[in-house]
Amino acid sequence: MFLGHYAVALAAKRAAPRTSLGTLFFAAQFLDLLWPVLLLAGVEHVRIAPGITRFTPLDFYDYPISHSLAAALVWSLVVGGGYFALRRDRRAAAIVGALVASHWLLDLVMHRPDLPLLPGGDVKTVGLGLWRSVPLTLALELGLFAAGVAIYLRATARAGSIGLWAMLALLVAAYLGAAFGPPPPSESALAVSALALWLLLPFAYFVDRRRAPA
Repeated sequence: MFLGHYAVALAAKRAAPRTSLGTLFFAAQFLDLLWPVLLLAGVEHVRIAPGITRFTPLDFYDYPISHSLAAALVWSLVVGGGYFALRRDRRAAAIVGALVASHWLLDLVMHRPDLPLLPGGDVKTVGLGLWRSVPLTLALELGLFAAGVAIYLRATARAGSIGLWAMLALLVAAYLGAAFGPPPPSESALAVSALALWLLLPFAYFVDRRRAPA
């Protein structure tokens, strides 16, 4: 899942109005922000396997540190605890931590059974496999994204709309490009391109700074 994670972050602005959208994006996408770093470090691995699902050619066969259930829960505590240490806002820190954990739950819906429950070797993997259907995948992701945008618009003032819509258009374009473009040529090329997700964070901080809570 891609747009769905950003949808949850956009919607979370209503529950945490004083938390920047950049921080909410960081939390909701933390596992995928960590993943390419671990790929480049040779700690986790992925195969390019066209046809493994109808929607994505990626075979996620080794990513226990970033995407196992146990690791996701630990990362949620780390990120939420770090936010609380900085801001001393328990409610917002809980939301930030929950966003990290939400990433695994949303991935559970999309992935084939490749999400490990625990880090380690021979462990149980799960996944509901919505990626087997392109129409259902698009309907869910785009529907969630539209709902998240609507909630964010109601939760914030209208100033800074140009930057917001530019950012949202960039997200949709990146999603459709990845969905319908050619498979990445290699694991390292995929990891480098995935690092571009980090560049969205300052964009989100900039956009949100111009939109006060409604």
